[in-house]
Amino acid sequence: MRHRAFRTAVAEEFGEAHSGVLLRDYWLATLGSTPDDALARGVSPRDVWDALCSEFDVPESRRHGRGLSDPQEK
Repeated sequence: MRHRAFRTAVAEEFGEAHSGVLLRDYWLATLGSTPDDALARGVSPRDVWDALCSEFDVPESRRHGRGLSDPQEK
């Protein structure tokens, strides 16, 4: 997952207005930081996305990102 696809998936799943706040301010204990800080440290966008999905109980059917192709199908 590339950074652009990650940001699109977050905006589509959590809403455009809420996604910026979520990425900047939400603490993910599994990553030990906010999503933006994790990305800045070099954590892959896929790992940050997976952590967000787990934290917010995003259904498996949408964990590849709403409107994005399922990476398991490639």
